[in-house]
Amino acid sequence: MSEYENHPFDRLSPDLLIDAVESLGFVSDGRLLALNSYENRVYQIGIEEKTPMIVKFYRPERWSREQILEEHAFCFDLLEQELPVVAPWVSADGASLNSYDGFSFALYERRGGHAPELDNLDNLFILGRLMGRIHGIGAARPFKYRPQLDSQAFGWDSFKLISDGFMPDGLRLAYDSLALDILKKIDQILADYGPIKRIRVHGDCHSGNILWRDDNPHFVDFDDARMAPAIQDLWMLLSGDRFEQTAQMAEIVEGYSEFYDFDLRELQLIEVMRTLRIMHHSAWIAKRWSDPAFPRAFSWFNSPRYWSDHILELREQLAALNEPPIALMR
Repeated sequence: MSEYENHPFDRLSPDLLIDAVESLGFVSDGRLLALNSYENRVYQIGIEEKTPMIVKFYRPERWSREQILEEHAFCFDLLEQELPVVAPWVSADGASLNSYDGFSFALYERRGGHAPELDNLDNLFILGRLMGRIHGIGAARPFKYRPQLDSQAFGWDSFKLISDGFMPDGLRLAYDSLALDILKKIDQILADYGPIKRIRVHGDCHSGNILWRDDNPHFVDFDDARMAPAIQDLWMLLSGDRFEQTAQMAEIVEGYSEFYDFDLRELQLIEVMRTLRIMHHSAWIAKRWSDPAFPRAFSWFNSPRYWSDHILELREQLAALNEPPIALMR
């Protein structure tokens, strides 16, 4: 038996997908377009005499029903305050999470747009204002069921998975030594920082999850929403060298602070969040390697060259963790 057989998404045939959407009262015209999503399965589906819709089938056993509904509720909280988020479609009986033949799925309105130009300071000011509004609402109450971003789940667990099951023998010693140094440094930084204020955040706020059109951004895909420091949604908007990132963060914080106070101490956490994301991203692909969509999409993964480059990237991150954080004028 192949290691890729009997994956849950194997049953997600075009007929099942269309039947699931039509079970909600829509009539599909049969047009389907698979979108670039691997954690879940996301499709554009044609609807007769209407604009196509987006349907997302959640990965079985990743999130509980309660966790998915918390994601949706966060989107509805933001939408209620007229924030530009793409929230799930809601049926006449108030349901946003649907089930069909063992799959949980949600429908979304299709929105067009392109990734924002993050080297444009005016765009960053606009995004900062919106993130300030989002975080003001995110801080109003915590998630009850969704997890928090911490060094255990994103760092230590990722290290163990990679070291035990994926790192080539010839590189394991170097990887283990480096990863342990990094994780100890991160835990030291977090201990020195003290209590972290965690709020509901988007969690995966990179440019691919922001649709920009006519100077108006829309935020999509809250699938990674969790409890985390506010900086988690801001650092991914940065690019370039230290000087450029400082100017960019200043613009973001200026817009952000119009709607929600930003604790400048969180700048100390930028490289911590970046490093944890790098470690977690490799572990995420590794954890999903039995899903045939992943070897197809990430064919470069799990080769000696990949792991050598990963170790080099982590060495650069260890150096960054030992540098002073970027600083803004109060």
